[in-house]
Amino acid sequence: MSPLLFIGAALAGGVGAALRYLVDLGVARVAGRRFPWGILLVNLSGSFALGVITAALPGGAFLLGAGLLGGYTTFSTAMLDTVALWRDGERTASAFNAVGMLLLGLLAAGLGIALGSML
Repeated sequence: MSPLLFIGAALAGGVGAALRYLVDLGVARVAGRRFPWGILLVNLSGSFALGVITAALPGGAFLLGAGLLGGYTTFSTAMLDTVALWRDGERTASAFNAVGMLLLGLLAAGLGIALGSML
């Protein structure tokens, strides 16, 4: 890997993290903060986009996938939100967040790969 590609991926990761923050903030303003809809949207859209990129642009997978989408998506925040919901007595929401994130994320990635394969 060239140093320039590494620096590009690092910068793309910073852009992705900023986008995650903006999406989460925007969704929270509309839907409220009782359930982490913003992080769910981020992770599902990121899974879909990574599927498209992986299938359609194998050469761009590192810069866009590991860089931009690696900064954009967040497993740790999703799991922290799941634990916080459980701790706050929101057991059904906690289970939906954990299981729903996994199943819907797999579906989104699969759809992205299917779409990317057609491009």
